Amino acid sequence: MLHKKAICAIVLMVFAINTMAQSVCLPVELRCEYLTNPLGIDAAQPRFTWQLKDTRKGAWQTAFQVIVGTDSLAVSQGNGNFWKTDSMPSAQQLVVYQGKPLQPFTRYFYAVQVWDKDKQVSPLSSVGCFETGMMNSVNWQGAWISDSRDINTKPAPYFRKAFSLNKKIRSARAYIAVAGLYELYLNGNRIGDHRLDPMYTRFDRRTLYLTHDVTAQLQSGKNAIGVLLGNGWYNHQSTAVWYFHEAPWRNRPAFCMDLRITYEDGSVETITSGKDWKTTGSPVIFNSIYTGEHYDARLEQPGWSEAAFDDSKWKEVIYRAAPSTNIVAQIMQPIRITDTIPTKSVHAFNDTTFVFDLGRNIAGVSRLTVNAPAGTLFRLKHGERLRPDGHVDQSNIDVHYRPVGTADPFGTDIFIASGKGNESFMPRFNYKGFQYIEVTSSVPVKLAKEALTGYFMHSDVPALGTVTTSNPVINKIWQATNNSYLSNLYGYPTDCPQREKNGWTGDAHINIETGLYNFDGITIYEKWLADHRDEQQPNGVLPAIVPTSGWGYEWANGPDWTSTIAIIPWNIYLFYGDTLLLARCYDNIQRYVDHIDQLYPSGLTTWGLGDWVPVKSKSPVELTSSIYYYTDAYILAKAAHILGHSADGEKYDSLATRIKSAINDKYLNPVTGIYGSGTQTELSFPLYWNVVPDSLVTKVAANLAKRVEADSIRLDVGLLGTKSILNALSENGYADLAYKLASRESFPAWGWWIVNGATTLYENWKIDAANDISLNHIMFGEIGAWFYKGLGGIKPAAELPGFKWFLLKPNFVNGLNQLDATHRSPYGTIVSSWKRNGSKISYTVVVPPGAKATLQLSVSRNQKLFKNGQLRMPLINSYTEYLGAGTYTYELQTQAKPVNYRKILGKAFTFPPLFYSDGLPAIKE
Repeated sequence: MLHKKAICAIVLMVFAINTMAQSVCLPVELRCEYLTNPLGIDAAQPRFTWQLKDTRKGAWQTAFQVIVGTDSLAVSQGNGNFWKTDSMPSAQQLVVYQGKPLQPFTRYFYAVQVWDKDKQVSPLSSVGCFETGMMNSVNWQGAWISDSRDINTKPAPYFRKAFSLNKKIRSARAYIAVAGLYELYLNGNRIGDHRLDPMYTRFDRRTLYLTHDVTAQLQSGKNAIGVLLGNGWYNHQSTAVWYFHEAPWRNRPAFCMDLRITYEDGSVETITSGKDWKTTGSPVIFNSIYTGEHYDARLEQPGWSEAAFDDSKWKEVIYRAAPSTNIVAQIMQPIRITDTIPTKSVHAFNDTTFVFDLGRNIAGVSRLTVNAPAGTLFRLKHGERLRPDGHVDQSNIDVHYRPVGTADPFGTDIFIASGKGNESFMPRFNYKGFQYIEVTSSVPVKLAKEALTGYFMHSDVPALGTVTTSNPVINKIWQATNNSYLSNLYGYPTDCPQREKNGWTGDAHINIETGLYNFDGITIYEKWLADHRDEQQPNGVLPAIVPTSGWGYEWANGPDWTSTIAIIPWNIYLFYGDTLLLARCYDNIQRYVDHIDQLYPSGLTTWGLGDWVPVKSKSPVELTSSIYYYTDAYILAKAAHILGHSADGEKYDSLATRIKSAINDKYLNPVTGIYGSGTQTELSFPLYWNVVPDSLVTKVAANLAKRVEADSIRLDVGLLGTKSILNALSENGYADLAYKLASRESFPAWGWWIVNGATTLYENWKIDAANDISLNHIMFGEIGAWFYKGLGGIKPAAELPGFKWFLLKPNFVNGLNQLDATHRSPYGTIVSSWKRNGSKISYTVVVPPGAKATLQLSVSRNQKLFKNGQLRMPLINSYTEYLGAGTYTYELQTQAKPVNYRKILGKAFTFPPLFYSDGLPAIKE
């Protein structure tokens, strides 16, 4: 038995070891191009990011070193043959590769070492990797092939090639570029879990390719590749108001493929697409990404992608020109199925008609499983609501469809059974927005609710944020907002997943913060802004929808919509601290701003749609569009200074000042503090976008609060006003009023939708509106960001972006007893959590390692403030403190009378400095 002293010694030793382990600063969460171990990148200078694992208060990085090489063992030992930086004195946790030129088709390994706040070196991180792809179009060996040039051919084509391998394989990569959509098969196995690849682009200006690791799917001896092509947006056969069927790039789908095999002896063999491939029609007899998919199971060819299959009856492929000369890697979060939704209930009208209810609105697909005689035809009609008689009602979502004939029904899949027992159908090249599916059968059948399942799918962006409150309706609004955001993320942000599927610019920039607080979407937005650059006219004009077939250059594309070109890169900079997208779009922003300046030299512009779908009041288009014009000029000036274009910075600073003056000269009454006629949008918009002169902010904010109260604390805004109304109130001392608007459960309000059964956001405040009534729209989704800003008080700062230094200014609003808000920033998870218990409010803050924050708390004269149990002295009803990394707890205790600090602290009390710095340096606010 151990002696007590020995036991104590062991306990102390273990404690010391644990303490030492906890005090180590270690780089973790390594990413390359914002992805984990990406495959097939084209970036000549990829970006590396990491976070710090360090539990100590004030954890901070003082220097870093990055090692990159082709030998994983060498990199793990601190040696890199492609790049090894010196110890770089910097707190930055984002670095751009500056080593030897990267080679195509090469796997690289990298590791990071950091020096902590005490300038002590960390252990080397775990080793990450990335692999380059083509890097340059000249490296492609395959040919572009198709089955036809006839854009009217309906069946989706199969392609296949058999080949033999006789050496031991080390690795194999399939590189495939597609005009249209595809599924890839090797030896009978579908490759990957992505859906709807590649992502939609302006196909004649930029074509995307993907890289697949297919090492495990190849075998010694005979092998076969199979490709199934879908139309997507490339060969849009359905007709609607946006003329995608007349797109300049339109053609029969085609692809180019290189299967690059590296053998154990170091030799390389490439199996390419070419004339030695065979093709035929598939069971997918029709496919439209806009309307539906038709599948005839009687046409299935079992084993079509296996080596032993007899393709003697298949025909030769044809060569086709590449859709564009710009073929680049698709490096972004893919579309995936993320949730399975079983049917909640089914109503059988008879033995041929059934309506399935998923219980929630989703974007995605449905799967039907049946056992029916050969030739039985099933129609699956998808919709968001039901008619009074219980049948699916599409009248709210098919309003822009212009069908030619009846062979392409809207939102409807068609499945023809093979008669071979239980069989399932799920579309490959389509998605829809729906809650209900009406299934009709050409012969009597029995269908239980288990016969149909829904699948939620979208760009699979990692979740970054959480919001939980004591108000269940607020929680449901947050969830519904996220559901609508994800339902409208398909490689680009859309407005709705059923009626349009268009990349409406206004909806996207209104909701950029909602997206970035909640999800890691940088890869999607970088791709979409490349689409913007592809679509911009030489004179700077952008279309209202991106990508576009050509529609939208003449309507709806004023600065209130197409300010995406400036607002989204700016927000990516704020949330990620990354200047790359801002730099890539700089010339585009400049052309856009210069074009508006040429058209409207007065500084005021009437170009725009205005406050879309308002409750009742319509604000002047000139006011809202001119404010967006000012915002674009302001962002351009900021970007110019950040990117080192000093002369441009001064030029656009001057332009922004001129625009602001023009707005205020025409619309602001400096005596009354009223803009225009004083509607909610007219007052909140100048406040939110910082157009109001500093001396009048208090007066204009008070007028806004009076306006809201005069409107019986009801919303009276449209799309643009929802961006500003809650923020303008909560940022200017009226957070309680903002919360009353946000939590309202009667018309018009977000909560009004929720209490009426909504699981997504709607397009119109009126549930019974005659038009503009999609039930899954993201356009009113700014409230999802406001929960973080207006309640949790979490905001990035432009001075040190990417939440390197951020603001914490929570609002402990009346009517809400608890809020937990978290956001996983580039430096780690930020927590802003508060709870009301009687006369006390407890507030907990977490600042992640490598980051700092400015905390600002409003403290009334009747409140005592404690930090970690110690009394703190506020200054003039507010308390400001700089915080380093760590966890902090505060408590506000409401007293019956004003707090007399001189009496508490004694006559010797002197006013404290403004900031309790905890040893941290000051930062310019």
